[in-house]
Amino acid sequence: MTLVLAGCSTASAGDDRVLTVYAAASLTDVFAQLEEAYEAEHPHVDVVVVHGGSAELAATIVEGAPADVFASANEAQMEAVQELTAAPPTIFATNTLTLVVEDGNPLRLAGLDDLAREDVVSVVCAPQVPCGAATLELAAAEGATLAPSSQESSVTDVLGKVAAGQADAGVVYVTDVARASGVEQVEIDGAAAVVNSYPIAPMSGGESLDLAASFVDLVLGDAGQRVLAEAGFGSP
Repeated sequence: MTLVLAGCSTASAGDDRVLTVYAAASLTDVFAQLEEAYEAEHPHVDVVVVHGGSAELAATIVEGAPADVFASANEAQMEAVQELTAAPPTIFATNTLTLVVEDGNPLRLAGLDDLAREDVVSVVCAPQVPCGAATLELAAAEGATLAPSSQESSVTDVLGKVAAGQADAGVVYVTDVARASGVEQVEIDGAAAVVNSYPIAPMSGGESLDLAASFVDLVLGDAGQRVLAEAGFGSP
């Protein structure tokens, strides 16, 4: 299980409190900005953001991890922790899939069908991961056959393999392409019909329920929605 901690500075005063946010890997850049904005408004709060595949994060929460907030890349993983939510989840963003390829698209890939070519090394998210579930749904809808060389535990891992030249192509969210250099996107036919909805909720197992509610308010409010829109996420 690969989870990535961001913004985990050490509290410098006895009055400082920690707010732990579990967020899907595709939210890494956006939540870094929201973390900074929240801490600016709450100088005695240290926001610790844990990123990873939504399925991994949900499993960790079920196992007892003290998350104050969970932001998932699909509703299925939020449903997996529904008994631990302190308030009903709210959809705060949407996202769609795209192909990510080497800059210049040297293999001239045009869609999902090309991923089955013998000369193409492709990677996708594992089926239990939101981007993987959406990829399978889209492939079925388009009648495309996938032949990935590996199935990754998060969309960040898919993006990283293509950016590092370990794969020719991968299926990621449209918002992910800008997070890596040396890659570009190829639009997938029918992708607009397979939309991932991102829910967020405060968690009852955390230690800072009041802070959790205010962080959720930030994400749902004008400032949070503006940051999400600028990163390419769709509105709820």
